[in-house]
Amino acid sequence: MERHDPDGRWLGVVMDAAFFLLLGSSLVRFLSRDQDGARTAWVVVLFTVFCLVYVIGRWSAPAPRPGARPTARHLAWLGVVSSVWIVLLALAPSATWCVMPLLFAGLHTLPARIGVPVAAGLTALIVASQLRTVEGTFNPNMVVAPFALGAVATAVLVHLQRQSARQRALIDDLVRTRRDLAATERRAGTLAERQRLSGEIHDTLAQGLSSQQMLLQAADRVWRADPVAAREHVRGAAGITARSLTEARRFVHDLAPADLAEHTLAEALGALAERESGPGLGVVFRLDGVPGPVPERVDAALLRIAQGALANVREHSAATRAALTLTCVDDQISLDVADNGRGFDPGAVQPPAPGADGARGHGLPAMRIRARQSGGVLTVESTKGEGTVVSVAVTLHDVSREIAP
Repeated sequence: MERHDPDGRWLGVVMDAAFFLLLGSSLVRFLSRDQDGARTAWVVVLFTVFCLVYVIGRWSAPAPRPGARPTARHLAWLGVVSSVWIVLLALAPSATWCVMPLLFAGLHTLPARIGVPVAAGLTALIVASQLRTVEGTFNPNMVVAPFALGAVATAVLVHLQRQSARQRALIDDLVRTRRDLAATERRAGTLAERQRLSGEIHDTLAQGLSSQQMLLQAADRVWRADPVAAREHVRGAAGITARSLTEARRFVHDLAPADLAEHTLAEALGALAERESGPGLGVVFRLDGVPGPVPERVDAALLRIAQGALANVREHSAATRAALTLTCVDDQISLDVADNGRGFDPGAVQPPAPGADGARGHGLPAMRIRARQSGGVLTVESTKGEGTVVSVAVTLHDVSREIAP
């Protein structure tokens, strides 16, 4: 622990220094005042053994990291060094206070239910040793002071242990919460990307395949009665196939609309209106205002919304006319897709159920998501028998602020 904890390392240095100072002063006191010629040599040897056991234990049986259980080696060292001190105390009362650094160096690593009784027992030995050597008038502090100091030190250690345990629990909770938050963000990002890809596929490949199917079915119906019209339908399907193939390649490359690779948004919308115009449905494009710089993601979102709206017009509205209107005013750009079809109740449109046919029901929800992701708002106004208007408005100032580094 001390190798990786600067505070713990300095605490260990202070405790070791205090131990050696008290050990040295105890030995000096013994040699100068308490020595007994018959056992002086044995006491000096015991002082030396006590010092060696302490040093070896501090090196080979270090204290566990905070919160961890003490190892068997550490517990064995505490037992041996305490036993040596008790024997030394019985022979030389001068060694009384050598145990204090030991209490901090080793016993603070024990659980409170073990460390507190052990500390109380060692304190009682200190008091007994003091009483053995009392001379003259009895001083109550010889009994009270060691227990008071021991109680304060033990209470502080227990408090620090419990506070450290609470801090570790809090840190663990924070780490776990951060890990869960990161996982949630990854899942949210994955879901958002899946949703975006779903919209891209719906607005490009799925719509192209749907148009091809309609044209080929129409060609099949008039194949014998009107070969010219049938061939026209087949050529239209072939044109849609070519555009879908271009979209697919662009989709694989960078998911940007192919029409925006070499054209502005207005030009791409004009080309879209021209492509969607045909027998039974006329589509026109209007531009109001002068388009300024527009972020690529807004261009892509508006074009995809226009594609999705016109796909709905062609498949569901039975309209004969539709209009795309791009309006640029100051820092706002808006797109309106209006038709004269049968209309519907916007409030009755529900998102597709999981496992439902992927080619149906994604139109309006996908358009709303695209508008929201591009910083805009999509609205749908429709009345049965009076057509539909799909509008999306984006404030470019807000979008620029969102994407600014």
